[in-house]
Amino acid sequence: MNIKNIIFDFGKVIVNIDWERVSKELKARGVKNVDELHDYLVEENFYFDLETGEISPQTFRDAIRMFIGDHTPDHEIDAAWNSMILDIPEQRVKLLEKLKNKYRTFLLSNTNQIHFQHYNTYFASHYGYENLADIFEEAYFSHEMRLRKPDPEIYRVVLEKHGLKAGETLFIDDMVENIRSAGELGIVGHHLKEGQDIIDLFDKDLVYTGITD
Repeated sequence: MNIKNIIFDFGKVIVNIDWERVSKELKARGVKNVDELHDYLVEENFYFDLETGEISPQTFRDAIRMFIGDHTPDHEIDAAWNSMILDIPEQRVKLLEKLKNKYRTFLLSNTNQIHFQHYNTYFASHYGYENLADIFEEAYFSHEMRLRKPDPEIYRVVLEKHGLKAGETLFIDDMVENIRSAGELGIVGHHLKEGQDIIDLFDKDLVYTGITD
């Protein structure tokens, strides 16, 4: 296997995520219909539209406020929404720094403007980088691209823009459907399962040793 390029997912691959914390935070703020709120945001495509930049963060916040029927200020909604974002472990950052010297590395994340601002602030304060993108050759975010994994087009954009050969490109993601769609273009995929860590996928010479799916 001749891997020359690596594309990383972000959530649960580089940053630790706990989705349940959003519900807990909302309940702590007195929101009683949290499950119904989640179903509403799914059914009306608010999550999807926020991640593809089709709606603004303000529209998303207003939808939540309208559903729960109160006057929760923006910063409290953002705090609850961002509570799912935990830490970016130092050992992963150090690995990414080393990998950048051996491979062409990229980030490809389904995310939104609210989370984007939050983890960039975290990354700058903890690791001294101006923003998360600085640790890669280039970083791609769904809300800026107006595309979202698992749409194969999102991978094609990255490959074509940088002249990457699919068979020389490793894609690491925690979602099987994203790995499969990337595989349709010939990209080598690694499904990062629960309990796996990217630091375990490379040997001391930074050669990829993981098993592909």
